[in-house]
Amino acid sequence: MSIEKIMLTGLKADHFRHPLDLAATNALKQLPGLDMLVRNILGPVAEQFFYVENIASSVLVSDRQLPDLHQLLVESSQILDLEPPQLYLRQHPVPNAYTFAMRGRQPFMVIHTSLVEMVTPAELQAVMAHELGHLKCDHGVYLTLANIIVLGTSLLPTWGAAIAQELQEQLRQWLRCAEFTCDRSAMLVSQDPKVVMSLLMKLAGGSPTLAPKLNLDAFVAQARAYDKMGDSSLGELLKQAQTSQLTHPLPVLRAREIDRWASTQNYQNLLQRSFSGYNDKTDAKGGWRNW
Repeated sequence: MSIEKIMLTGLKADHFRHPLDLAATNALKQLPGLDMLVRNILGPVAEQFFYVENIASSVLVSDRQLPDLHQLLVESSQILDLEPPQLYLRQHPVPNAYTFAMRGRQPFMVIHTSLVEMVTPAELQAVMAHELGHLKCDHGVYLTLANIIVLGTSLLPTWGAAIAQELQEQLRQWLRCAEFTCDRSAMLVSQDPKVVMSLLMKLAGGSPTLAPKLNLDAFVAQARAYDKMGDSSLGELLKQAQTSQLTHPLPVLRAREIDRWASTQNYQNLLQRSFSGYNDKTDAKGGWRNW
């Protein structure tokens, strides 16, 4: 029996944006000319390239093509109060999903078949909601550039080489921070932190055969144990070294953030449609000092 979801009509990005995302986005905005470079030069070309790539080699999901998946996307978009993007299903052995979007252009989302095969429908909807979080928070400009770095290396090698190493590192840091916000978007749609944490557990160590056997309680305990490593200087240093070259936070860390946020008044207010503004705080021990 399905539970009727709460529609968050009037929801704004800053109602659920993670503090790290806010700080990292503000830092990127300080780089002169970056917004214009992506929006007017790199963005349109890259977006068109990947759009043609997907429409030629992926399946466009619609009410006539895989309607069950289409309905998950439509419901997710309605909950987050935004227009649904195009959704493509792509045959690929690596579980992944990504989004391209620029203001004023048609955004589109891509999900790999291997991810669909590994998760439940509720978890797949959380994947969609995570990607919709990028659209809700208008991550398009910097997300496009990050996707060029992450996805374009093999397809557009000269572009990857042309971007300065320092900018790559700053974009990776921004993307890791933005992912925390989008995990919150996933939880606002699933309205059950266990769904999002189960998805993250499967991304960490799942497969179509192993996924049903995984123990979520054990994974949450593992996430809390990882979080406690930051209580020592050495542990914090090791965590920073481990994540510095990644485009996404570690799954256990993402699960720990969801575990925390689920118990906050901020999250409860959103489910009660009490959009009192963005008032998230860093904990007293600096628990979000992950970069």
